[in-house]
Amino acid sequence: MTNSVIENILSRSAAKYYDPDATLSDDQIRDLVRIGTCAPTSFHLQNWRFIAVRTPEAKAGLRAIAWDQPAVTEAAVTFVVIGQLADASTIPDRLAPVVEAGIMPAHLVPEWEKPARSLYDDQPQRQRDEAVRTATFGTAAMIYAARSLGWGTTPMIGFDAEAVHRQFSLAGDEIPVMLLSVGPERAGNWPQKPRMPVIDVLSFV
Repeated sequence: MTNSVIENILSRSAAKYYDPDATLSDDQIRDLVRIGTCAPTSFHLQNWRFIAVRTPEAKAGLRAIAWDQPAVTEAAVTFVVIGQLADASTIPDRLAPVVEAGIMPAHLVPEWEKPARSLYDDQPQRQRDEAVRTATFGTAAMIYAARSLGWGTTPMIGFDAEAVHRQFSLAGDEIPVMLLSVGPERAGNWPQKPRMPVIDVLSFV
């Protein structure tokens, strides 16, 4: 079982070394985020946001609150990947383009909103869990898209979340889930490390 997508997944590894002189254009960054936002989201909530940190000053400020990790400043761009607390009241707005495109009949919108409210309203832990899930799905899509374009990536959770929240003026319903550095690599990065055998992680019932 192999094709270019599978080979891309099987060969990916977190990058440590980047070409510090490389850059990505505005359009390249936009395209990468556009691909990321095609990842799954519960009830089509699309409860994510991405901040592309790429000026030397902004990178230095982020690195100072991200455990001084070199990838933050050496990669062409480091994204702050933000998950937003799941809010079922946003569903009509999120689904409006779906109805307009003729994909969903308008009468189904309340049928999506009602169970979403049951799932998330007055459920702060579930709202937060969904924010983290959504941001993680989007990040994964960006990681594999970047790999297919020949760029390295480094997902990172080593940062001061409260400081990131302040520094980038995040809203009260926003969580900085992870950082993702992206850019052309330089020599020295490891290949993908061996994984646990499938027999140790898979059960059939």
